Amino acid sequence: QVQLVESGGGLVQAGGSLRLSCAASGRTFSLYAMGWFRQVPGKEREFVAAISQRGISTYYADSVKGRFTISRDNAKNTLYLQMNSLKPEDTAVYYCAAGLVPGRDRVPYSYWGQGTQVTVSS
Repeated sequence: QVQLVESGGGLVQAGGSLRLSCAASGRTFSLYAMGWFRQVPGKEREFVAAISQRGISTYYADSVKGRFTISRDNAKNTLYLQMNSLKPEDTAVYYCAAGLVPGRDRVPYSYWGQGTQVTVSS
């Protein structure tokens, strides 16, 4: 099993920035595509961003394009999400996930972290 642990969430004012990290255990991190999803109470978990195994290809939800950047450091077994120009509607629990392909839904992802809370005040 791959263990994923998110960190870096917190409270920030609208227009501010946060950088989320997802630390992965094991020696096979580079074999997985990775994704970020987010969820608010009463709604389905939604796609935010994804990245291919070597970090060459990236994918973003329209709502975060131009503001968020997904990246990874395979030597450190770590996934990142740089979030700039944050908006109150970005408030959610953010989850990282590992899978075979960088899909925009949950189907390709086999492993999930526990989530980290991001709260953006207006």
